[in-house]
Amino acid sequence: MGLKRRSFLQRAGMALLALGVSETALSLLLGDQSLAVPLLDRYYQALAQPNGRKLALLVGINQYPHTTETKVASLFGCVTDVELQRELLIHRFGFHPSDILTLTDAQATRGNIETAFLEHLTAQASSGDVVLFHFSGYGSRVGRMKDEDDSLIQNPKSRIQNSLVPVDGVLSTKGTVGNDLLEETLFLLLRSLATDQVTTVLDTSYSDGDTVLQGNLRIRTCPETVLAQQASDEELAFQEELRSRLKSSPEALNKLLSGETPGIVLAAAGPNQPATEARWGGFSAGLFTYALTQHLWQATSPTTVQVSFNRAAGVVEQLVGKEQQPQLMGQKSNEQYALAYNLTPEIGIGADGVITAVEEGGKFLHLWLAGLPAPIWEYYGVNSLLVVNSNQLSTPNNEQPVQVQIRFKEGLTAKARVVFGSETSNLQVGQLVQESIRVLPRNIGLTVALDTKLERIERVDATSAFANVSSVSSVVTAGEQPADYLFGKVETTDSAGSYALFSPGRDLIFNTAGEPTEAVKIAVNRLTPKLKTLLAAKLWRLTANEGSSRLPIAATLEMISPTEQVLLQRETLRRTQETNLDSINTQNSKLSALAGIPTLPIGSRVQYRIQNYSDRPIYFILLGIDSSGSGIAYYPPSFPTPDALESNPTAAATAALQDVVIPAGATLTVPQPPSLEWAIAGPAGLAEIHLFASRAPFTQTLAAMSSGRRSQREGVSELFNPLVVARALLQDLHQASALVKQNAIASVSGENIGISSDSYALDVNAWATLSFVYQVG
Repeated sequence: MGLKRRSFLQRAGMALLALGVSETALSLLLGDQSLAVPLLDRYYQALAQPNGRKLALLVGINQYPHTTETKVASLFGCVTDVELQRELLIHRFGFHPSDILTLTDAQATRGNIETAFLEHLTAQASSGDVVLFHFSGYGSRVGRMKDEDDSLIQNPKSRIQNSLVPVDGVLSTKGTVGNDLLEETLFLLLRSLATDQVTTVLDTSYSDGDTVLQGNLRIRTCPETVLAQQASDEELAFQEELRSRLKSSPEALNKLLSGETPGIVLAAAGPNQPATEARWGGFSAGLFTYALTQHLWQATSPTTVQVSFNRAAGVVEQLVGKEQQPQLMGQKSNEQYALAYNLTPEIGIGADGVITAVEEGGKFLHLWLAGLPAPIWEYYGVNSLLVVNSNQLSTPNNEQPVQVQIRFKEGLTAKARVVFGSETSNLQVGQLVQESIRVLPRNIGLTVALDTKLERIERVDATSAFANVSSVSSVVTAGEQPADYLFGKVETTDSAGSYALFSPGRDLIFNTAGEPTEAVKIAVNRLTPKLKTLLAAKLWRLTANEGSSRLPIAATLEMISPTEQVLLQRETLRRTQETNLDSINTQNSKLSALAGIPTLPIGSRVQYRIQNYSDRPIYFILLGIDSSGSGIAYYPPSFPTPDALESNPTAAATAALQDVVIPAGATLTVPQPPSLEWAIAGPAGLAEIHLFASRAPFTQTLAAMSSGRRSQREGVSELFNPLVVARALLQDLHQASALVKQNAIASVSGENIGISSDSYALDVNAWATLSFVYQVG
C-alpha cells in the first residue's frame, strides 16, 4: 500500500487549488517524471506569496517488509517519534494540525515522501515561513566502494551515498538497484524551499554492520544483507530535475553552490555511529527524538537550538556513551541566538503534557504526557497529581487551579479525574498540565537484560542467580523489554570472555568484569554490591525534577583548576517567585557552545555554586556516582566538632552530620575553597552528581550517611551504603512534601487522595533535584 494519489490531492487541498494546480498536473508529477518540470515551475512561481505559515512533514516507519530473504527486523519507536513531534508542534509551538502532514509505515514510500515534500512544503512555504522535516526509520548506504578492477566507483548510480530507507526501499536480494531516498536528494529538496527557517531532524543512522541490537537498544541502521549497490534511475532523474529547477532560481542556486544544508539539521548520530531507540514502560521511541522533544515541552521561554541540542545530546550520551553522539549541522547551526525550531513557545510556561480529550462535563480528562522524562514516566504511579495551567482558565486569582489525578496510564497517555477546582466546565482540549505531586512505588528494583549472545544455559543460570539478588526485580532478554543494565560477556580488552555489567547501550560498567573462567552464579554474587549502588543511582534519578520543581534554586558546576570555567548550569524552570537570572542567562550563552556532556581532566578541581532565590531557607545535600561506579557524597560538618573528637575519640561514634542550609536569597559555594577541595579522580568514565534541595531537613539521610562513613572530616568522600542513603532520602522528601500546605486539597499524605503507604509522594513545591553529568578523562 502507498499513499494514494487522491489522498495527496485532498491533503494539499485549497492551498494547491489557489495555485491553480490541477489534478492532471499532479498526476503528471506522480506519474511521468519527464512532465514534472512544468509543475515545478508553478511551485516556484508561488513561493514568493507570503503567508506566515508553520509547516511540517513528519515521517516514521516501524513496519518494514520482512521476508526470509530481507530479514529486516521491525523498529518500534519511529511512529512514536512522529507522534512526539506532532503533539509538541501543535501544543507548544502553535502549528495548525492541517499544516502537519504525517507519513507512517505503508504510506512512507519513496515517491510519497518526495511528493509530499514538494506539495506540502516546497509549494506552500514562503520566505520567512517556518518548516520542519522529520524522518525516523532505517538509514542505509547505497553503492559499492570498488569494482572488479579494484578502482573507486565514480558513477553516480553506484558511488557510496547515505540514504533514508522508505517502506518500499528494502530489497529482496543484495546487489540490485535500490529504491532509497538519497540524502543528497533530501538536501536538494531542502534547498528548494523559499525559506531558510527550516529545521531537519534525522533520527536514523548509516553505520556498518548487521547487528540489530546494541546492548538493550535497537539500532536504526539497515542491515548490510540488504544494501543496494546502486541508486535507482527514477531517484537520480528526480535529483536532476531538482538541480535544474534550482539553477533557474538565483537565490536557490546560491544555496546549491554554498554546499551547506539550509537551516539547521539535527542528526541523532555522527558518521559511522548507530542511532538507537529504547523501550520504556509501554512505549518505544528514538533516544534523541524523545530527549529533544521532552526538553522543549518543559522549556519556559525561548530556548536556543544549541542549548536544546546540548541537553538532548547529553541525555543520549548518558545512556549510550560515545558510541552515539548527535550532530548539529546546517547553515544556521552556528548562529548564537537561533531558536529551537525557529520559534518561541506559544505559551510561555513549561509543561509536562496536554489535555487531549474531556469527558463527562470535565470530570475526566485524557492526557498526553511526553514532557516527563521517560525513565520517570515508566514508574509514575497512579494517583500522581497534575495541575491545569491557570493562565488558560478563567480562574480568579484567589482560587486554586484545577488539579487532576492519574487513574490509568498506557504508553504516553493517561486518563485522569478532576479532584479539585471549581472551573471544570472551562477545561478544554489543548490546555497544558504541569506536575504537582509525583507518586513513586517504594519497591523499585533493577531490571537486568541478558545479552542475546549468551548461550541458553548461561541465560538459565543467570536468571536463577539474579532471582536471589534483592536489588534486582526482574530479568529479561535484551531487546524485548525495558532494562536498566545488561549482563553479558566482555568482547574486547584483557577481560575478554568474562561476565560483566553494561549500560543499556553496552558501555562496560567500570570494575564489573571478572575472570574469563568464572561461573555465571559466582559472577552474579560478585556483582551484588555493585547492583546495590546502581539501584541507588536509579532511585536518585527518579527524583529529577528540574523542569517541574517550584523550589526557586539554581546551581552551576565550575572548574577552578587547572583553568577556571563554568561547565554546567542547572535551575528550576517553574520557580514560584520571579527572580533576576541575568548572570545565569549570560552563563547559558557561554555554555551553548558545549556539545553534550563536558569532560573534566583527572586531577582537576571543581566546585558547586548554589543560589537560593526564595524568601525562606533551603536545605541541600550532594550525592552521586563517580567514574569508578562508586557512591560518593559531600559530607557536611559534624557535631561534635573536629577539636572535640580529638580530645574525646569515643564521641566519633555519636557524631551526627549537620544539615547545610542556604539562607533566603543567598549563594553558597561547596566545598569552600581553599580549605576544602573537590578533586576529580580517575578512572576515565561517566560520573553523575545530584543536588537535592528541600524545604525540610534531611534528617534520615544524614543519619544514614553518618552510620556508614569512615572519616569524620568535612568534604567529599566515598559513600559506603548508597542504597540505604537513597531510600532514606526518598523518605525525607516524602515527609518534606507532607509538610507543604500550598496544595489546597491536602498534604500529600492525606487519605482523601488515595496515596497508600506503599508509595512515596513528592510535592514539587517541597523539593528539587538538579543533576550534573560529566565525563572524566
